[in-house]
Amino acid sequence: MKDLLLEIGTEELPAHVVDLGTKQLQEKAKELLAEHRIGHGPVSVWGTPRRLVLSITQVEEEQADLLEEVKGPPASIAFAEGQPTKAAIGFAERQGVEVSELVVKKTPQGEYVFAQRKEQGLPSREILPELLPQLIAALSFPKTMRWGEVDFRFPRPIRWLVALFGDEVVPFSIAGVDSGNLSWGHRFYCSGPVPVTPSTYLDDLRRAWVIVDGDERRQTIIRLVEEAAKACGGQVLWDEDLLAEVTNLVEYPVAVWGEFGSDMLELPREVLITPMKEHQRYFAVLNQEGELLPRFIAVANGGKDNLPEIRQGFERVLAARLADAKFFWEVDRKTPLEGYIEKLKGIVFQEALGTMYAKTLRVRDLAVKLAEELGLDEHLPVVKRAAELAKADLATNMVYEFPELQGVMGREYALGAGEAPAVAEAIFEHYLPRFAGDELPETAAGMIVSIADKMDSIAGCFAVGLIPTGSQDPYALRRQALGIIQIILAKGLDLSLTSLINWTQAGLAEQVEQAPETASQIREFFLGRLRGVLTGEGIPYDVIDAVLAVEADRLPDLLARCRAVAEGLRSEGMATLLTACERVANLAAKADDRRVDPSLLVERAEKELYEVYEQVKDEVAGKMAAADYQGALAALGQLAGPIDAFFDQVLVMAEDESLRRNRLALLANLTDLLTCVADLRLIVPAR
Repeated sequence: MKDLLLEIGTEELPAHVVDLGTKQLQEKAKELLAEHRIGHGPVSVWGTPRRLVLSITQVEEEQADLLEEVKGPPASIAFAEGQPTKAAIGFAERQGVEVSELVVKKTPQGEYVFAQRKEQGLPSREILPELLPQLIAALSFPKTMRWGEVDFRFPRPIRWLVALFGDEVVPFSIAGVDSGNLSWGHRFYCSGPVPVTPSTYLDDLRRAWVIVDGDERRQTIIRLVEEAAKACGGQVLWDEDLLAEVTNLVEYPVAVWGEFGSDMLELPREVLITPMKEHQRYFAVLNQEGELLPRFIAVANGGKDNLPEIRQGFERVLAARLADAKFFWEVDRKTPLEGYIEKLKGIVFQEALGTMYAKTLRVRDLAVKLAEELGLDEHLPVVKRAAELAKADLATNMVYEFPELQGVMGREYALGAGEAPAVAEAIFEHYLPRFAGDELPETAAGMIVSIADKMDSIAGCFAVGLIPTGSQDPYALRRQALGIIQIILAKGLDLSLTSLINWTQAGLAEQVEQAPETASQIREFFLGRLRGVLTGEGIPYDVIDAVLAVEADRLPDLLARCRAVAEGLRSEGMATLLTACERVANLAAKADDRRVDPSLLVERAEKELYEVYEQVKDEVAGKMAAADYQGALAALGQLAGPIDAFFDQVLVMAEDESLRRNRLALLANLTDLLTCVADLRLIVPAR
């Protein structure tokens, strides 16, 4: 066995491509090796801005032999009186075996002739020159490029390739680059090629000023940044996304702390942090009380011997950014936030859906409708005002320059203009949640305006055919639908999904013509996102299906039902109830109506079943009215025994038509009752 090393050397890759590329390298390498029957040991992947690396230990030096069994004609046709027929001879020739090597085996369809072919495995060194180019070509990225006259696409030009099987080079060429055993170190600190081997690769590159292992680089950055923060008298404001990005932007990290003017601390906290993080990739520094200090920490790609010059460069760039921010802050506040509403007429939301001003009016009307329907009349003034001002900051200089601050600046400018704090907070909250795991709106007004804004975007885009497909979702409709679902579930809003869709579509009626099927498309879109949310809650897929078959309109109620059924499945009596439900439903489908005549119940078992049904029906009705779905399921469990006795002792399909119709009606009523919480027929019995 030998170790395999593949390094794809490139021009500087975008940070997000590094993780995407290494993940695919690992997955696709395992797939291709399995497909080619090459055994191997642990698989490791690493990445830096200039390389994607695959390292596999204990790779078998030969393919496993292929033993293939091919089914042929029935034995009765292949052999006649013990002698092979033309069918057997022809089959053997096609499979490349002797007739004498054919074997007869019993199958569920009878006895058949089989040919067993054995294909000798090839040496791995003969397969890898074809496998590795396939692996590189199989990597896919959202954005790729071509360079020179090369007919190949990759996120950045490929400049070198290392491919080693043990100490032997795996020869191949891709994108005009030949594989070899020479890598390249840090762009500025290692001028020549670096010979490497699979066993010494990490150390070889470390000596060339490159920390290839991303986990090691990340831990190094954490240590260096914390040391720099301590040196400048503060503590780091850690941001996991920023840390992940910086890790993939450098090959040899060096932390540098710098300063900016203390007068800048007069700006809102987010106005300082956003340019540092989003534009310069700097970490903010806090004092012991959690307040911002006029300092930052940057991570350079090497340069330990030139820290003063590097620090000055970082400070100069940030100073320019913050000077712009301060200028925008001062200019924007000269106009009250309300004064920017009119400017929204010049900002297009979507060509067919009009301007941000038109969207603002729609969101305001929908938000007022939602507040009224939810019985939140006391919040109406705040809801209406917040909806009117929600998008106004899009017309400010600050948000134009720093789009990440939308909502944040709306809150700040609203407070500065004397708007009520509740209005200002709702302006900020209406953008929540902005990403997976983000906080949800806390105030009633923020919650309502958030739902209204997101719902208007979803219904509007569906109306003009901008429905998300595959990875294409330019208006982030999936995220917005998830946000609405999360808010409704977290706040327990008794809000009909059907009504929400209808109200939103009504608000769009004057703006755009909507196809009749659009409402159902939006509904299915929401249910698709809802399935994901419920699955994330640990609800089994069949439970979700069973509940959706009964209730798919009021989301908190739906979640409560799902939890009750999932919990009920852990009880011993649920299996019996599921079986009883299935037995009842199979015959109930033949019922013409649901009118039960007690005088026609002649058998003891059916009389007892009817009595229990009447008792349980009332008990379940009370539990359902109180949303006690676990209690309702427990009450339904009382029916299992009488149902079993009924089927054991009563002939449902009696010759007497009146008896038959009456018994089928009873079963139909039982089916309705048994499926009131969820359609238990959809629960997988094997559970």
